[in-house]
Amino acid sequence: MPDQPNVRIILAKLGLDGHDRGVKVVARGLRDAGFHVIYAGLWQPPESVVQAVADEDADWLGISLLSGAHLTIMPRVMQLLRENGLDRVGVILGGIIPEADVPKLEQMGISRVFGPGTPINEIVDFIRAQQSRV
Repeated sequence: MPDQPNVRIILAKLGLDGHDRGVKVVARGLRDAGFHVIYAGLWQPPESVVQAVADEDADWLGISLLSGAHLTIMPRVMQLLRENGLDRVGVILGGIIPEADVPKLEQMGISRVFGPGTPINEIVDFIRAQQSRV
């Protein structure tokens, strides 16, 4: 039974990364947990994703990256969120992210990095815990 149906989450694949099986599994799992999920699709530029966050009044932005471009793409995403007054939006990142890069991403303002094989309930529990602090 959904207990937080008002939580809106945009999920997207940025750049040229075309592998979307994982993000689709996450989208389904979050939807099944009662969240309102909008999947923005493949090959999105940061500007389009941030515009979707604004248009949909999203609480969270989830990015899936397998291309290795996380230290190039995510600073732009975070800058655009700030420039558009969307600092309140939580950002999570999933994909192939070297452990050594996680602290850099967290310093940018990314709330959490989830690696391959993360159980959906771990992502759900994290978002619920963060929402309860708001």
